[in-house]
Amino acid sequence: MATATELSIPQLLDPMPCVVRAVNRETHDTITLEVEPAEPYHFEPGQITMVYKHGVGEIPISISSDPDRHDRISQTVRGVGAVSKAIIASHPGDVLGIRGPFGVGWPIDQAEGGDVAIIGGGIGLAPLRSIVYRVLNRRDRFGAVVILVGARTPKDIVFAEELREWGSRFDIDVNVTVDTADRGWHGPVGVVTNMIPRAPWDSSKVTAFVCGPEVMMRFTARALREDDVPMDKVYVTMERNMQCGVGLCGHCQWGSHFVCREGPVFRYDTVAELFRIRGV
Repeated sequence: MATATELSIPQLLDPMPCVVRAVNRETHDTITLEVEPAEPYHFEPGQITMVYKHGVGEIPISISSDPDRHDRISQTVRGVGAVSKAIIASHPGDVLGIRGPFGVGWPIDQAEGGDVAIIGGGIGLAPLRSIVYRVLNRRDRFGAVVILVGARTPKDIVFAEELREWGSRFDIDVNVTVDTADRGWHGPVGVVTNMIPRAPWDSSKVTAFVCGPEVMMRFTARALREDDVPMDKVYVTMERNMQCGVGLCGHCQWGSHFVCREGPVFRYDTVAELFRIRGV
């Protein structure tokens, strides 16, 4: 996969024009944009792009699309600031600029021959969605595939329709839980870690990919350790710490690490200590 030092100058500096082809609403403040790049686009699951809205600015956004499809890029965006709100206000036919891809992706190839655990909290499922596509595209290379998702409420579940489609398959196991249920919810209630002890994987053969708020990732890693999953088989992403994408601005420094250069994906045992320190 390409790192910032391996990308060409245009990829680093010049946004590639991408036409918005579809805008899919996930929740009240989150949408998934389907954009068509000006040329075939290649990335690895877990990498990010810098998305530019003309006249407003740019922000790092994880890629949530199928990595084996090169004519479309999916960007799942939550509107929390001026730039992200401008991006989610896009309409089909609008043009956005994209730089990248940047960063170190999920080491899916290292999971081949074993089981796969994909564990997401809230919009943290977005950087994990491309793993699901990659694994399903090469399903015969993996053992059990388990997807565990947690959300605050049923209305906060992203990719809800796809989760139902994946859950209807016989070759993967999908479980979704919410912190607070409504009258129409018939699934589990509670935090996502509650589902780990009952997950149908082989703890000695599973590779876990985790994304969500830092506290969720820390407690998930603890639950996986209690389930006898080796910590060198657990990976997390710190993609929301990325800023410029190429490690020049220094805003992504996390302890002794620079997320843009060394991440956003890290093996958990190499950064576990940082999860115990507030404000790093």
